[in-house]
Amino acid sequence: MIIVPKNTSVESFKGLHLYHGAISNCSMRVRITLIEKGLDWESHHINLKRKENISDDYFGINPNGLVPTLVDNGVVHIESNDIIDYLDNTYKEPTLRTENNETMMEWLHLAAAIHVPACKPYVYAMKIAKKLKKTKEEQKKYDTLQKNEELRTFHAKHAGTKEFSTSDLEKAKAILGTCFFKLDRTLEENKWILGDQFTLADISWIPLHFVLIGCGYPFEDYPNITRWAKAFREKESFQEGVLKWCPDFALV
Repeated sequence: MIIVPKNTSVESFKGLHLYHGAISNCSMRVRITLIEKGLDWESHHINLKRKENISDDYFGINPNGLVPTLVDNGVVHIESNDIIDYLDNTYKEPTLRTENNETMMEWLHLAAAIHVPACKPYVYAMKIAKKLKKTKEEQKKYDTLQKNEELRTFHAKHAGTKEFSTSDLEKAKAILGTCFFKLDRTLEENKWILGDQFTLADISWIPLHFVLIGCGYPFEDYPNITRWAKAFREKESFQEGVLKWCPDFALV
């Protein structure tokens, strides 16, 4: 998704620039893709633990205050799955898609669709919420800057002394269970999600596995996903795009 930033300083950037967070699974997708494509990029790390994304400057670049944000020769792109699709379409070789492009995009769309209703609630409830509590000043600043109602509603659930409800967590578990059952069945006869070739479909789901297993998600129930995870952990793009920035999400 291309946007016109209010912070126009980025429009003068040359080459690829990535605003990203070490512990952000969405940022992991883009870092893996950039490395798989062999592209040079300039890092702009946003420390989410220090709430560095809650600033006028950054909301001026990404109106949702989220990472990642890609700036390609002054053009701003947001939403991680859109970004990785853009990178593979724009920088053709090596390709990260097969002829079955429609199925690949379905996996990307599914990963995006479950982010706020399932992934974020599970990760926040199990690990992150207490570590990313905002002060009253930070909460006030966030509420002033954030115009996305879905994100405002989500973060209001753990603001101050609030905690996620049991129903929120159970709903998240149900969604994740359905999706990972589908993924495990898909991987029964495939090395990667779409067959023998590593694609954007894998890149979209790899960080979800990494972050969720770090939060104690029971992947032992999914033997094919476990085998798939072992294979991608050996890839240089995973080691450089994920482990270099976040060695172990369980320790976050």
